[in-house]
Amino acid sequence: MKKSSFFTVLLTLATVGLMSFTCFQTKAQNSIQYFKLQQVKLLPSDFKSAQQTDLNYMLSLDTDRLLAPYLKAAGLDTLKANYGNWENTGLDGHIGGHYLSALSNMYASTGDARMNQRLEYMLAQLKRCQDKIGTGYLGGMPGGIALWKDIEQGKIITDDFALNGKWVPLYNLHKLFAGLRDAYVIAGKESAKVMLIRLTDFINNIANKLTDEQIQTMLVSEHGSLNEIFADVAAITGDKKYLELAKRFSHRKILEPLLARQDQLTGLHANMQIPKAVGFKRIAEVGGDEDYLKAAQFFWETVVKNRTVVIGGNSNSEHFHPANDFSPMINDIAGPETCNTYNMLKLTKSLFQTSEQLTYVDYYERALYNHILSSQHPTHGGFVYYTSMRPRHYRVYSQAQQCMWCCVGSGMENHGKYGELIYSHKGNDIFVNLFIPSRLVWKAESVTLVQQTRFPDSETTELTVENTSGKTYGIMIRYPQWAGKIQIEINGKKEAIDAKPDTYIRLERVWKKGDKISIRLPMSITTEGLPDGSNYVAFLHGPIVLAAKTDTTDLDNLIGDANQFGGYRARGKTYPFETMPVLQTENANLATYLKPVAGKSQTFVAPELISPAKYKNLELIPFYRLHDARYMIYWQLKRNK
Repeated sequence: MKKSSFFTVLLTLATVGLMSFTCFQTKAQNSIQYFKLQQVKLLPSDFKSAQQTDLNYMLSLDTDRLLAPYLKAAGLDTLKANYGNWENTGLDGHIGGHYLSALSNMYASTGDARMNQRLEYMLAQLKRCQDKIGTGYLGGMPGGIALWKDIEQGKIITDDFALNGKWVPLYNLHKLFAGLRDAYVIAGKESAKVMLIRLTDFINNIANKLTDEQIQTMLVSEHGSLNEIFADVAAITGDKKYLELAKRFSHRKILEPLLARQDQLTGLHANMQIPKAVGFKRIAEVGGDEDYLKAAQFFWETVVKNRTVVIGGNSNSEHFHPANDFSPMINDIAGPETCNTYNMLKLTKSLFQTSEQLTYVDYYERALYNHILSSQHPTHGGFVYYTSMRPRHYRVYSQAQQCMWCCVGSGMENHGKYGELIYSHKGNDIFVNLFIPSRLVWKAESVTLVQQTRFPDSETTELTVENTSGKTYGIMIRYPQWAGKIQIEINGKKEAIDAKPDTYIRLERVWKKGDKISIRLPMSITTEGLPDGSNYVAFLHGPIVLAAKTDTTDLDNLIGDANQFGGYRARGKTYPFETMPVLQTENANLATYLKPVAGKSQTFVAPELISPAKYKNLELIPFYRLHDARYMIYWQLKRNK
């Protein structure tokens, strides 16, 4: 069964509506705009619970231990020792950069004063470090000052994971850059802006002494989205020199095939490439270069259509396997990496803003529920690195004081910014993109809109106008690709709807305080195969991936340990494929076999479909609610002879 129900349909509109930018630092007035995290507050739901769990995880970390690498690099006394794991084996300081972003997100989303206190404390200590060094440089990597002196002299030796013998120093530095950017742009901290520009000037001054060829050699080493950051600094300052720096730090080996609409990603480290595309898109947005936009779009298209599994994730053991052979995804234990989807959602959100194509929101929703929300343990808050697609395997969760993986850093960010795409606006119209309980306060237009829903446990959502401007404006309701015939009532009166999926339904009037919009979004069971057409299938209910808990045996290292490169892998026994549950039938319509279980929300059984008999009563539930167990997402399909 080929992957046509979602991702192929998704691509049909994604190439339409390229947005042109005619001058530097100009944003088209007619484009979709996003609300700040401060304007959207989550209401009780699985997302709200995940946000609070993340906040508690963040509070369990010691800021002085996160700051220790930066103080040591600056020659200042530390109050406490580094954390271990990736934080004292060469990637020292990378979690501190992520933590700045996570604090900014969480403070903006919740208003929690503890997040603000920690953010301001860290920024003050980082300023001490930058001032002490005196050149504008700031970083936590051991030997960072000497490294940049060597680079300035033209000494550049690289491979994918090293630069001059150091473990991905550009990637490490990018986390700090992003943290400073977010502390300014999201949390409004002026001191972060000053440090960000000083650090960018430091890099720019060195880059001015290097040839383009030397910089391209540097970019062989993993470097995150440095090109995005430099474009951001161009937008913040209005200075074109930073946009030029962003272009010089765009990896031509990746950019040029994308411009030719060629997928040359097989074998490449996936999360080295996704951030580059994020940067291409930002350069296009700030500078108006349509080629960069086309490259970012094609990257998204080919990854989503050809290299993405049902949960919205991609890659196996961190690399892109052949697009026509997903057997590594099924056979190996190391499925999609959470960092990949974290970055794909950044790219998706940015592409949606300039195209307004709801195909992007369809993907965003799919990945948000099924990968991001599933990647945090609901009680102790541990984060998942690999989400295995191998039948009857499991996931490993981080522990706060031991595990300092990249997916811990991005994980802390993920669950603090759920409000970023629930709503958007254009002019004075409000767009409802996602069905997540939340309150939107738009003071500039004197509008407060509240969304109450039990989605996906219920097919309905209700919007209440709590405050309004007295002006005429539209409330635009997303009609999802997965929904059946949508139904809408305003104050109990049914509205005539003439619309197709993947469009907005415009409800325009002079809204009054207390007006209620009731929406029904019928969901059905569907199936989806792997992109290579192989004999495996997954089930969804609406946009929600369904999975079955099979057992809890041999869950070795369910909680990750400090093993540098093994603590995040599910090292327990892999069970033979001949012992796996399978789907056995002559009927082509597999979805008809799934029956709801009375009294259990979002729970289904298929005893006539699942074989052998000992598995026939397995319950399929939303994958994001399945933890601490082995599971089935993809099922092998066997036709009766």
